[in-house]
Amino acid sequence: MTSKPLWLASGVRTPFAKVDGALGGRDAIALSVPVVQAMCRQLQGSDKPDLIVWGTVAPNLHWSNIAREVALDAEVGPYIPAFSVVMACATSMVGVFSAAETVIKTPGSLALVGGVESMSGIQIGLNQKLSTWLRKFFQGKSLTDRAEMLADLPLKDVKLHIPSITNRTTGLSMGEGTEIMAKTWHISRAAQDNLALKTHQTAVTAWNKGFFDDLVIPVDGITKDTIPRADTSLEKLAKLKPVFDTTSGQGTLTAGNSSPLTDGAASIWLADDTGLKRVPENTPRVKLLDWEMAGVDILKDGLLMAPAFAIPRLLARNELTYDSIALWEIHEAFSAQVLCHVAALEDKTWLRDRVGVNAQLGRFPWDRLNPNGGSVALGHPFGATGARILSQAVKELASFPPKSLAVVSICTDGGLGAVCLLSN
Repeated sequence: MTSKPLWLASGVRTPFAKVDGALGGRDAIALSVPVVQAMCRQLQGSDKPDLIVWGTVAPNLHWSNIAREVALDAEVGPYIPAFSVVMACATSMVGVFSAAETVIKTPGSLALVGGVESMSGIQIGLNQKLSTWLRKFFQGKSLTDRAEMLADLPLKDVKLHIPSITNRTTGLSMGEGTEIMAKTWHISRAAQDNLALKTHQTAVTAWNKGFFDDLVIPVDGITKDTIPRADTSLEKLAKLKPVFDTTSGQGTLTAGNSSPLTDGAASIWLADDTGLKRVPENTPRVKLLDWEMAGVDILKDGLLMAPAFAIPRLLARNELTYDSIALWEIHEAFSAQVLCHVAALEDKTWLRDRVGVNAQLGRFPWDRLNPNGGSVALGHPFGATGARILSQAVKELASFPPKSLAVVSICTDGGLGAVCLLSN
């Protein structure tokens, strides 16, 4: 646990939209600016945050520190420090952890944390060999030098580099890696589709009852997420074909039970006791008690299994069980990944031998999971998901009885994961 009280206050986000959809005309900075401006308008007078931490996953050659560029374009002020973070899908959650050090050391401070992904704006580049050749070509001192270099250019090196959503170590996509996990943990297609249906139903219900009204700001005339489907059903989901394992006849991950490529930006406040007073009183807020990050052997444990290591360690350290947690917010990269996590969390032998946790944690309470929808229905802009899921958890938990607890969990590419413990 932190030695000094830390608070999270819910932030705002853009609507989430599928790649090349309603928000496809904005790059990552242009998606972020209205979110940062909306957050700063919440503060009184000329007050500004003391720190901005922002992140995105897809690289872009037009900037190196997106946090600073967003702050400048949003006209927050040139004297506010801003730095960028990246840890795949947990980027803006790890941004909170990173900002915590400054907030702890600086009494009365308020940090604005968030992230973004413009999957519609992925930059296509040159492969490294062609990039190196071009740099040296333009450094040539004479036409003769350049003519000789042209003669030496291998035609096989003249090609573009199109970023793909694959793991560098394994060469597999996130979905292909999760198919392996699903087979290892014997996760059925039916279980995945059932979870996908539930997340669409809860997301649609949450929108209809106004849960997201103060969490989502309009952008380009779009006022709500475009991805949740009120008309989906188990019958419709069952008709979809596997998209990652299409040859074995045993593939179970489909477009319906996987999170879609998504554009969007999201934010959240982090403050100490005094800094929290600068945030409007009606903003939901909860305490950030503790957090844990984990890394796993991708080939041995599974690409997205790190939260199944981090969650039991976090709970055991705080002498808690699964039933101690009133709210569970688990990022749904895929329905299968969530089901794999829970299968592991309930396997006492696996927890003891693989995670090193001997505590009796109990059964997982499915009825407390993602009550307002998860990433399969809402969407998953990589850099924004952490702030989205945290703000959603903060608002929900703030309505619970005092001292209620929540766990927020995000898996990421590279065999990493981040989880945190919140208290009302």
